[in-house]
Amino acid sequence: MTTIGRSGVRADGRAPLDLRPVTLTLGVLKWAEGSCRIRVGDTEVLCAATIEDRIPPHLRGSGTGWVTAEYSMLPRATAERSQREAAKGRIGGRTHEIQRLIGRSLRGVVDLAKLGERTVTIDCDVIQADGGTRTASITGGYVALSAALIEYGMERLLLSKVAAVSVGIVGGVQMLDLDYSEDSRAAVDFNVVGTDAGHYVELQGTAEGRPFDRPALDALLGVAGQGLTHLFAAQSEAIASIRR
Repeated sequence: MTTIGRSGVRADGRAPLDLRPVTLTLGVLKWAEGSCRIRVGDTEVLCAATIEDRIPPHLRGSGTGWVTAEYSMLPRATAERSQREAAKGRIGGRTHEIQRLIGRSLRGVVDLAKLGERTVTIDCDVIQADGGTRTASITGGYVALSAALIEYGMERLLLSKVAAVSVGIVGGVQMLDLDYSEDSRAAVDFNVVGTDAGHYVELQGTAEGRPFDRPALDALLGVAGQGLTHLFAAQSEAIASIRR
């Protein structure tokens, strides 16, 4: 179990307001228009972007495009094997919620009206999970999306960057970027999706124990903002390496 020592250091050596190490590796899939493997601590997600000349039926004839996402977790991404959802014959509620979140987050930073009648699908496959798979999927998914649009000469359609990070209160201490052991015992747990323009796409927050007040919320959003700033910088560095 992760604990905070007297020095204020977490079990993995981080201070409470430190991100886990983040790496973004582009071009990891040969056939995808854009791909990125993101690693955040021990959480690792493979993100791939596909651009197709089709749109959902309700958008046909509108001249506008669409960005959507699919999310899945490999059976041994976790400590115990999970059954593939394909074997169950249906997508679970958690998976459905996460992939809708990823899709909303990425649609919010693309000029869909100028995309034309095209769909960009971001596939996010969790290779290893140690907390924060949805936030890593959004952060890495944006890089894969950017790579695909750059490949097609449509970089101008990106309105801003988007990334996501978790924050919480664990043992009375505000923490940034919770790993699984911290997330599983947090009194307050938030996922914050934001843009580099200072806007929020989504805030997901829960009090697992005692309710929290507005000052606590504001403080957590401030902590999340620090983390997002570092993630935007990491995204910028990765995207700058793409040949235009």
